Amino acid sequence: LQITGLIFGGVGMVGTLAATVMPQWRVSAYIDGNIVVFETIWEGLWMDCISQLGLRLQCKFYDSVLALPPPLEVFRVLMCIAVVLSVLSFLMAIVGVKYTHRTKEDPQGASIFILAAGVAFLLTGTLVLIPVSWTGGSIIRDFYDPQVPVPLKRELGAALFVGWASTALLLAAGAMYCHF
Repeated sequence: LQITGLIFGGVGMVGTLAATVMPQWRVSAYIDGNIVVFETIWEGLWMDCISQLGLRLQCKFYDSVLALPPPLEVFRVLMCIAVVLSVLSFLMAIVGVKYTHRTKEDPQGASIFILAAGVAFLLTGTLVLIPVSWTGGSIIRDFYDPQVPVPLKRELGAALFVGWASTALLLAAGAMYCHF
């Protein structure tokens, strides 16, 4: 169970990092009669990208931190904290697993590291879940809002799905370690 939690936590940690740096949080939506598509627009936490016919990709980092909408600033902070916390919780889990194998006569010492890793994994999963779900909810709300112009409508990007999968793995790892 400890090794499974370690694997889930490690994959969740990598997924958290991937979701943080991926530019595909919001992807341009093609609705109505728009069949011919030359450009795909990706919007992420750090940059916007335009893919032209799948051959040419141009990405541009956001010019100013002060010009960002407040939710995006908060999502950046939460995801950066989640990345750092996922690395720390993974390292705590490694120490806990190694310490458990060295001293089988003292299970109390091992459970401190394991429990700390479990709580950290649960907190990390929650930190990832908030910006990913909030962004997904706003995309869905805007998609069905008749006041939003069609060119500004977006679909759920791959980074959101990576974030949700990472959240599930991190919460599962945290639950496994808190079970000890």
